[in-house]
Amino acid sequence: MSGYYASILQGALLTVGVSLSALLLAVLLGLIGAAAKLSGRKLPVALATVYTTVVRGVPELVLMLLIFYGGTIGMNNLLEWMGSKSTFDINPFLAGVLTIGFIYGAYMTETFRGAILAIPKGQMEAAWAFGMGPVRTFLRITAPQMVRYALPGFTNNWLVLIKATALISLIGLHEMTYLAKQASAATREPFTFFLFAAALFLVYTSVSLWALRRLERRYSIGVRRAAT
Repeated sequence: MSGYYASILQGALLTVGVSLSALLLAVLLGLIGAAAKLSGRKLPVALATVYTTVVRGVPELVLMLLIFYGGTIGMNNLLEWMGSKSTFDINPFLAGVLTIGFIYGAYMTETFRGAILAIPKGQMEAAWAFGMGPVRTFLRITAPQMVRYALPGFTNNWLVLIKATALISLIGLHEMTYLAKQASAATREPFTFFLFAAALFLVYTSVSLWALRRLERRYSIGVRRAAT
């Protein structure tokens, strides 16, 4: 039994790797999507709107299967059309990271967009009046305040993202949910191993919640002092 627990713990490390990699992609897509929606230009706004609408309206599992199987079929058809005899197989880790990052990038888009809209527009106009460019204004004025407004939504998205990594087990990635399923099938004790995996997820989410709440308090120090 101890060997199965050790295997699940190794899979738990892979789960962390997938989660953090997907988070980086989601944050990047979220910033791009929020900038597109707030740009005021028709094409970027339309593309970002389609992205957030479609992604948030289709289940994560369906998108994951489409990317994993559909992407493989599409690439192989492209290689065949180009006359190549080689075949393409997408890595389950990469498929999981791309899918989860792509999905939660849509949620991050709305989180960041709402956070930026919460900042008084006069502050950015004042920065422009002092001669700050768009990049400097974002780094010095918008970003620090955006973090404070975005942290509650970001925390929720991150917690859901961690749990969504369990779906990657369906495409063959040996993360802890997949290994817990294998252990339960071998020992016929599904409750024991799935409970162990659930406890590990609870540890991840609890630690994340504690750290993000401390970060939220850190970014709210000036606000709390002003209110007092």
